[in-house]
Amino acid sequence: MVDITHKGTTLRTAIARAVVRVGSEETLTAIREDRVPKGNVLAMAKAAGLLGVKKTPDLLPDCHPLPIEYTAIDYEFHPMELHILMTVKTLYKTGVEVEAMHGASVVALTVYDMLKPIDKQVSIGEIKLLEKFGGKSTHRKRLSRNIKALVVVCSDSISVGDKQDKAGKTIVAELENHGLDKIDYTVIPDEPEKIESVLNKGIAQGCQLIIYTGGTGLSPRDLTPETLEPLMERRIPGMEEAIRSYGQQRTPYAMLSRSLVGTIGNVLVMALPGSTKGAQESMQAVFPAALHLFNVMGGERHD
Repeated sequence: MVDITHKGTTLRTAIARAVVRVGSEETLTAIREDRVPKGNVLAMAKAAGLLGVKKTPDLLPDCHPLPIEYTAIDYEFHPMELHILMTVKTLYKTGVEVEAMHGASVVALTVYDMLKPIDKQVSIGEIKLLEKFGGKSTHRKRLSRNIKALVVVCSDSISVGDKQDKAGKTIVAELENHGLDKIDYTVIPDEPEKIESVLNKGIAQGCQLIIYTGGTGLSPRDLTPETLEPLMERRIPGMEEAIRSYGQQRTPYAMLSRSLVGTIGNVLVMALPGSTKGAQESMQAVFPAALHLFNVMGGERHD
């Protein structure tokens, strides 16, 4: 199965449709009036569809087992057709599109099986996903993209060339993955005056997103939060909590990180861990949703 451990849990919804075609309008009338010899078609098919949704990962090898929080089955009568609408919801890391389509197909097969004794021309038409909501893809199109960003690596050893940076480059790659293409990058030592100086320079150059990596731990030289916190005008505790919660689900050491997020004017400033994994997971925890801040603040550039 596809690795979804990096994804966050969100509300996800999928709506699918299956079409059953009949040979005469009399068949549809028999369904409405509950005159089909095998029993109540709509009720029986609905029960089968509920089971079909729950059994999806048992039958389709690449589907993840997931909690089904809600399932609704609706019917629409059309000329010579019965449309089956299947809605499925979950609070999970991956969507329920296949569950909705599989459930709709089971409903359609049940309808077919119950109707075939009275209608030899009954058939199943398209089975189609109509809509899906939730997850990062739902929000991507509405988020600001025309944002100038600066990634700052805070490390004594990297700044003198003793080590190669991976965390900063990972952050750059994550930003590019979310559609940002105006990204500056710099490396500085763990010195408060350098941390503040590069912040002021970045703001003066029109950066709206400044992300530090490194200096958020508890060693004597880890001073990034102490330097940035007095400069921030508004903290964003929700983003800080999201970063730590996301990390804590993956390693107990995440509780030792002092990640910091806040704004200075219309500039979003973040201080993230210096480890490559910590930086990547922090970005995964809050992006692309963090870009919505620029829609709210009106900080997107239009030059």
